[in-house]
Amino acid sequence: MAVINFGSINIDHVYQVEHFVQPGETIASSNYQCLLGGKGANQSIALARAGSEVRHVGKINETDVSFKQSMIRDGIDCKYVTCSEVATGHAIIQVTPSAENAIVLFGGANHEMTSKDIIKALDNTKPADWVLTQNETSNIDQVLTQAKDKGLKVAFNPAPMTESVKHLPHQCIDLLIVNEVEAEEISGQQDIEKMEDYFRNQWSHAEVLITLGKAGVRMLKQDSTIDVPAFTVDATDTTAAGDTFIGYFLSAYSNHVDSKTALSRACAASALAVMQEGAAQSIPKEEDVNRFLAKQ
Repeated sequence: MAVINFGSINIDHVYQVEHFVQPGETIASSNYQCLLGGKGANQSIALARAGSEVRHVGKINETDVSFKQSMIRDGIDCKYVTCSEVATGHAIIQVTPSAENAIVLFGGANHEMTSKDIIKALDNTKPADWVLTQNETSNIDQVLTQAKDKGLKVAFNPAPMTESVKHLPHQCIDLLIVNEVEAEEISGQQDIEKMEDYFRNQWSHAEVLITLGKAGVRMLKQDSTIDVPAFTVDATDTTAAGDTFIGYFLSAYSNHVDSKTALSRACAASALAVMQEGAAQSIPKEEDVNRFLAKQ
């Protein structure tokens, strides 16, 4: 069983700052790092470190092949990561002492994914495979419809949330994964109970995961609601915490681990991630998650 992830690959320019820069303000950064990132790449790395077979589908500029090689070293199949003449996607990330982040994103090569790329990547799939995608690449609607035509399970993380998400073929999605902000924008509700009512009525064809930060996570299944608390840790940097959660959850869930156990493993992995700086390099390995859970 494999997860085919149609996802972004970004170069993250990370700046440690005392506070987020304000209009008209120039501030100094106490530290700078240039790192592999992007929601797609982060989620693929999390899947791989959780023990899953991962096939990543994406685009980079040929000058940045070292980032592709980094993903390969993590055990990710990058056969379908191809080069574009467009600059590799990148993000400008501010991180404050309280571990909050603010991000400016440039899509770049991530928006060069074509129908041909999608068809080719789905050509050798098996019925038990899953498809995962986010909202940082082009032709997401085609990824969803072609994956469903193949009879594959589809997980969708609509981040970053845009108006276009509302017009995608939702009927093709089996698992929707959102945070509170994304859930509010999709449902038009601010209260978690009202959000649940909305998703049960409008997304009855899918299972829905709503991550709630320090409050944990709620999963809406057809016949039940599952709440799992977050682990209490001292956070250093929340970058990639959500991507870590998604990768670890889908790794367990796609391998038929029960929902509550999969959610707990994902929460543990996310807790370990926020204790480290950066994006991809903060994602824990499977043995670290196992040790963490054994101590709880």
